[in-house]
Amino acid sequence: MTPTPPPASPAIPRRRRVLVCGFGPFPGMPSNPSSRLATALGRLARPALGDVEVVVRLLPTTWEAVAEAPALLDEVQPDAILLLGVAGRRRQVCVETLAFNRAADAPDALRRHPPARALAAGAPARLTTTAHPGRLLHALRKVPARLSRDAGRYLCNAVYFRMLLALRDKSVPLVFVHIPGAPRLGVAAYDAALASAVGNLMVALAAQMPWGATRGARP
Repeated sequence: MTPTPPPASPAIPRRRRVLVCGFGPFPGMPSNPSSRLATALGRLARPALGDVEVVVRLLPTTWEAVAEAPALLDEVQPDAILLLGVAGRRRQVCVETLAFNRAADAPDALRRHPPARALAAGAPARLTTTAHPGRLLHALRKVPARLSRDAGRYLCNAVYFRMLLALRDKSVPLVFVHIPGAPRLGVAAYDAALASAVGNLMVALAAQMPWGATRGARP
């Protein structure tokens, strides 16, 4: 008589993950504050995050790296995504609500230009954030901030569009946030203020993740 195998142990749900991406330097921006901010968010300790894991990736500022960024979805398997970039001429933190299927003919950090003006042939002309931007803006209420409908047509917009396109059939909140360029003086205070404010936004983004992918999850 063949013995009955023991019942399988129930699978332990993995921790939920937030993927945070910043950019490296590019022409005109030798030190990119988005990379410092992403690194700071990776060290952030907030009780509201619970056991959420924050995974940080710093992207080379090239058209090629942006095209390959969706591979991070398989590598990290994030439950929410926060993309960060710098907009040197802006004076507010901008929560970007749209990404466009268009690339400016501008050189990257390797002085290379995009291979085509359309980021993805046959794809929609624009895609909308999968997060709730109003709630994220509320989390930024302690710093000058606004919603934006123009992420530019450079690498920030490109990575945003490609990631949104790759996630079209998934329930993963994804948003891009532009931060102002760092002042020449008071960089440490600037970094600390941004880490605190955007840390609040990251907590708000994590709250938008679907339940069920973490220990102790509850509706």
